[in-house]
Order: sequence, then C-alpha cells, then structure tokens
Amino acid sequence: MLSEVLLVSAPGKVILHGEHAVVHGKVALAVALNLRTFLRLQPHSNGKVDLNLPNIGIQRAWDVAKLQMLDTSFLKQGDVTALTPEQMEKLKEVAGFPEDCADHEHLAVLSFLYLYLSICQSQRALPSLDVAVWSELPTGAGLGSSAAYSVCLAAALLTACKEIPNPLKDGEAASRWTEESLELINKWAFQGERVIHGNPSGVDNAVSTWGGALRYQQGKISSLKRPPALKILLTNTKVPRSTKALVAGVRSRLLKFPEIVAPLLTSIDAISLECERLLGEMAAAPAPEHYLVLEELIDMNQHHLNALGVGHASLDRLCQVTMAHGLHSKLTGAGGGGCGITLLRPDLEQPEVEAMKQALTSCGFDCWETSIGAPGVSVHTAASLDPPVRQALDGL
Repeated sequence: MLSEVLLVSAPGKVILHGEHAVVHGKVALAVALNLRTFLRLQPHSNGKVDLNLPNIGIQRAWDVAKLQMLDTSFLKQGDVTALTPEQMEKLKEVAGFPEDCADHEHLAVLSFLYLYLSICQSQRALPSLDVAVWSELPTGAGLGSSAAYSVCLAAALLTACKEIPNPLKDGEAASRWTEESLELINKWAFQGERVIHGNPSGVDNAVSTWGGALRYQQGKISSLKRPPALKILLTNTKVPRSTKALVAGVRSRLLKFPEIVAPLLTSIDAISLECERLLGEMAAAPAPEHYLVLEELIDMNQHHLNALGVGHASLDRLCQVTMAHGLHSKLTGAGGGGCGITLLRPDLEQPEVEAMKQALTSCGFDCWETSIGAPGVSVHTAASLDPPVRQALDGL
C-alpha cells in the first residue's frame, strides 16, 4: 500500500457532434472538457475509511474492521463484471443504506464502496484511507461528472494498492499512466459508472480516461489523433430536462416522418465525419479557415437538432446572444435545455468574450471559459495544482 498522498484529476466531456443520431447507429464525437474533478487520497492509520464529497454535501466514514468482517465475497477480486440487482442490494446493506434509497447522492457512495472493496481486496487488510473529491463540473448537466468521479476513484485506488505503478517521477509536476494502466483504470471506472447509471455507453469514462477526442459508433470507441485544444465557452441554461423523454421524442418523430427524419440523422452523421476529418487536419497544422468550417458545422448541426425537436427557447436565446457577437453555438448532450457550447476563435479579443459572458449571465445562465481536447486522467504534485483547487482540497 502506498504511504504518500495521491492527487488525481480527470476531465468532464461534451458531445461535439452526433447527439441523438448516435442512438440510431450514427457517429458521435465526444471531447474531453477542461473542467476537471480532483481527488485526494490520503492513507492513514485510524482504522477508518472516510469519503468526503462536498459538491453534493456528503461525508461518510466506515470502520475498516467492521467492513472486513462483512461478507463481501460477492465482489470477486479482479472480477470486472456488472453487479446483479441482488448484489446491489447487498452493497446497500454494507453501506448502511435503507432499501428504497435510489438518489444520485447515494449512488455516488455505493460506487466508491464498490471500487474500494473490489480493488483493495488484493491487500492483506482493507486500508485506512481518507478520500476527498472536489469538482469544477456541475452535476446532472450532461458533462460526465459521474464518469470523471469514477475515473479518479479507479486511478487512485489502483495506484494506492500498487495494482498499477504511480507514473509521477521526481521533479515532474504532473504525469499520465501508460496505455496498459489506462485500460485497467477505464475498465474499473466503467464498473463504477454502472453502479451509478445502470447501463452507460462507456463513452464518458473513456473520454475521461484518455482525454482528447473520441469517436463512438454502435458500441465501438476509438481515439482521434491528438486534436488541438479548442477554446470554448460552455453555457449551462440550468433548464432541467429528461434525456429519456428527449430520446423517445426523436424516435417517435422518426417513426412518424421517416422520409424527413432519417435524412436528418444521415446529415448529422456527415457533419460528425467532416468534423473528424477537419480535427485531423488541425492536429497537423491549424489554420484560420479551419475555424470558419467548424462554425458552419456547428450552425448546421444546431438547425438539425431543432428539426429533431430537441431544441429549447433557452438554447435559441444562447445562439442569438452569441451570434450578436459574431460567434456560433450549439446544444451539447440531450438538448431541451441543459448545456450549449460556443466556439471561441483564436483571434477573439478578451473584452468581446467578457461582454458576451455578461449578456449570457444576465439571461440567468452559468458560463465557463474553458477548452476541449483536454488531457485525460492525470496524477499531480500539490504544488502544480491551481490555487483555487488547492484551497478547495485543503479545506476538506
């Protein structure tokens, strides 16, 4: 068991192109968002395992000796398979939860316990740990916050238990794991996601593990050649929506108007493929004209998504405000509210960005200036973290 403190971070994600069409077998491009989740794992000797999740107001502690005595044989060591409903109920008992609890907060705790008990089974005795997680990502906004959480947990626990080596060398500020270690991190993170979401696609945890950009089609995930880090404005309209209802709406529209909707989905697929080709070119040598094409693709996709019925007045407002500043936006994720992204060209003056952010904030939206194509899960020294992140973790 490692004796030093581990600091790990993993990015969120946005869908660049292909939302909804992906449900019907088309290509989606998912990119790592440089808003990150940070985890601090501290080994100690007080016989307890502590979990602190300030973003969702959760603090839990378990007695390691008591956990050790419980029957957790249903978690086979190294067995990376989905939990059955019966095993989920057993895990709730271990956590000390009432049977009927199903909210997201409880699921985050169950995901931690599942990964802790499964990964740490390789140790002679369950380790005493203090785990604190703080995130820049809003929860429930379709930005992969639960995947970033699961990836951080898997990376930290696997490293602490020496299942994978700590890649951080003396004198380095941050480092990434080898491809082989990332495969294992991703495998366990997917299990953590399954505890939270039941049947996730695996895209969110893959983007959070590898970073950059991924293409996803019918269950197949592949990494794009390292794309450029594109600057964006991410806007949360804060309008709640049901992904399930929006997906069902597109399906019924497809059944009702197959001649109209099927070509729309094919066209969205073509937008994803053109964007993929363009990002490949930009990885070699980005040019100003590339940004103009990216903007055209953003506009066309947004119109298509409106035609599919997944737009919303709040997203129209976002597009109007940014267009007044000569910038181009689209929804990201399920639509019907939620989040949108705006491409920030490199030639953009900062006062222009500030004016636009102010206009969007006055609509009641939250805005973040960030980038996409960010690095995946990483391990850091404390000194290399930004002061606000350090302060947030130190305060826990």
